[in-house]
Amino acid sequence: MDLEKTAIERIRTASQMSLQHYGLPLVVTDSGGKDSAVCRELVRRSGVPFELMHNLTTADAPQTIYYVREQFQKAEQAGITCSINKPYYKGQRITMWSLIPMKMIPPTRTIRYCCEVLKENGGAGRFITTGVRWAESRKRRKNRGIYENFVPNGKKRAIILNNDNDDTRRLFESCLSRGKHVCNPIVDWSDQQVWEYIQAEKIPMNPLYEMGFHRVGCVGCPMAGKQGYREFRIFPTYERAYRRAFAKMLELRKAAGRQCNSRLWSDVDAFFRWWMEDPGIPGQYELSFHEDTNEIYYDYL
Repeated sequence: MDLEKTAIERIRTASQMSLQHYGLPLVVTDSGGKDSAVCRELVRRSGVPFELMHNLTTADAPQTIYYVREQFQKAEQAGITCSINKPYYKGQRITMWSLIPMKMIPPTRTIRYCCEVLKENGGAGRFITTGVRWAESRKRRKNRGIYENFVPNGKKRAIILNNDNDDTRRLFESCLSRGKHVCNPIVDWSDQQVWEYIQAEKIPMNPLYEMGFHRVGCVGCPMAGKQGYREFRIFPTYERAYRRAFAKMLELRKAAGRQCNSRLWSDVDAFFRWWMEDPGIPGQYELSFHEDTNEIYYDYL
């Protein structure tokens, strides 16, 4: 059974559950990246009813915004409902750069509250599809599945299914509630298989890939590694926005008596170099965060 056929069968199964339990079509989440583009095409080919949704992170590159807008306009012309999910936190509209001071801690590789608030808060009470793939990280191979059930309070996965037989499907369906439920139809695809499918089917892509970007997401994402420097050279306005947010964050931490006990956070310039993990500076992986006290520590300092 080839990859496309398997993925489409997963989508049809998810659609059937969505219609049966919610009386609503699947919601296809579209980040503007290559995996979302493949999922969007697979769902279209499956023939099931669906809607498109983009989670507005406020930190995506302009090219991503224009690309998503163009794809949504084409979909709407075909009669498909499209929506933009704008981020809220504690009852108010936010951006990446207003969220950082509110949290009083920076988003890092190990403290990724930004994803939860800006990217994962859409689709509550619906059955959605995403482009999550195991090949993206070892962590995802351990805790992401073909079908996932999120409990209503937002804590992850009451149950994960990694096969499509009738017994496991019935088990999954028995757990359906008011929460968000997810189908990851290409979870087992490799990077090469994704690109081969895109090229074979001539799927329109985000122009950032033609500019040499290997990943498409929030500008300045800590997961981007060294690509972050290149992103800020291309999009200097975003660097200035992060610096302003960090300055406000440090100011609020000082006022609240929550200064980090590290010289690396002495001022915005020092903090930014630490956050970007400049060579010779202890980086984000050395950071410890105590959730109860909202304090940050470097054990070796």
